[in-house]
Amino acid sequence: MVKNRCGGGLRAAPAVVQKGESPMNRWRWYVCGVLCWLVLAGLLGVVRLGMETSAAADVVVPTSLVTSVTAMEKTPPEDGKLRIIAFGAHPDDCEVYAGGTACLWSEMGHHVKFVSTTNGDIGHWQMAGGPLAQRRTVEVQEAAKIMGNAVQVLDIHDGEIEPTLENRRMFTRLIRHWNADVVITHRPNDYHPDHRYTAILVQDAAYMVTVPFFCPDVPAIKKNPVFLYASDGFQKPNPFQPDVVVSIDSVIERKMDAMATLVSQFIEGGCGGGPSDTPRDEADLKTRQEQLRKGWLRQECVDTANRYRDKLIELYGEEAGRKVRHAEAFEICEYGRRPTQEELRALFPFVPQKK
Repeated sequence: MVKNRCGGGLRAAPAVVQKGESPMNRWRWYVCGVLCWLVLAGLLGVVRLGMETSAAADVVVPTSLVTSVTAMEKTPPEDGKLRIIAFGAHPDDCEVYAGGTACLWSEMGHHVKFVSTTNGDIGHWQMAGGPLAQRRTVEVQEAAKIMGNAVQVLDIHDGEIEPTLENRRMFTRLIRHWNADVVITHRPNDYHPDHRYTAILVQDAAYMVTVPFFCPDVPAIKKNPVFLYASDGFQKPNPFQPDVVVSIDSVIERKMDAMATLVSQFIEGGCGGGPSDTPRDEADLKTRQEQLRKGWLRQECVDTANRYRDKLIELYGEEAGRKVRHAEAFEICEYGRRPTQEELRALFPFVPQKK
């Protein structure tokens, strides 16, 4: 480098031509250097591609692809029966808020599907990650055998679902593929972000399921489903208002048996548990499961019946409505189809018809 006389900066020194070296030789060396660089870059690209291809066998397929493949494998038959799909944020939410009603639908031959929108992989005090996600998937599969519903667990990390465009498309495809008459989910005002964002995604799909050129790979639903919220106790910004309350007295034991299969959550305490919640042996596990069947989960169903007693009387009549001991309740979402009372009773055929 030499001093620049004009600006005082540095500039490159002129190339020195060795005696006997022609400019043509320098040009040939330059061309050869460029060609060698291109060949080397190509070889590195091939190696990198091979490494990525090899690693592809070990990585998780994107959720949207898993969802599409899994959903397309199990379609209910065209038999004139109702099709119900429920979205819960974790592998236990649908079972808790709609397990009894699912039993009643399935007893009548209707098609019910529970979708857990996250895999629940941080929902335990002692274990996490893939092993927990697999365990919780097996648990809801066992619960589904008891209640008679189909089940799907999406491969989204617990605590990380977001209302993205990709997820809106996924929810839209799932509802369309099930050709749902009824869609159930959480309300959007809830303590858990996964509950809130699952609700938002279902709300976002409530209209889009009817739009033909949104996700055109799955045909749009011709008749917009009825979208429902499951009951909760949150009061702000607005409390839950039941449009239908279902007596689950006839299936309460089945629901409790299904809840008892969710050991990681309701026996071992989920993410809020501790060493004292772990059963010592098989006999201790069975004792704890029996306590669960008679405990707080059953009491929640009792509380629901008592809280919405007036609606039960309206739907079932004075005498029968007062006798209901266990119930589940649902509120109509304004974003889907707004059914008449006659249509609502047709969607809940186990609720007595008005005389």
